[in-house]
Amino acid sequence: MSDTPERLRYMADQIARNFAAQGEDRAIAATAEHIRLYWDPRMKARIMAEDRTHLSPVVAAALERLERGLA
Repeated sequence: MSDTPERLRYMADQIARNFAAQGEDRAIAATAEHIRLYWDPRMKARIMAEDRTHLSPVVAAALERLERGLA
């Protein structure tokens, strides 16, 4: 599987959609936790370097949590 920016955005958005029924705050926390636990360091570095305007609001907020060490 290729870790292109488009693919990583797609994967992160899928994760966020899976948690959407839990409400926005919980979806943000769960998405951040999933990325922290299951993505390898290269994938995390690439998604963190992304222009956040191309990400869903839940994913952007999840990455913000990761940056602040809250996940």
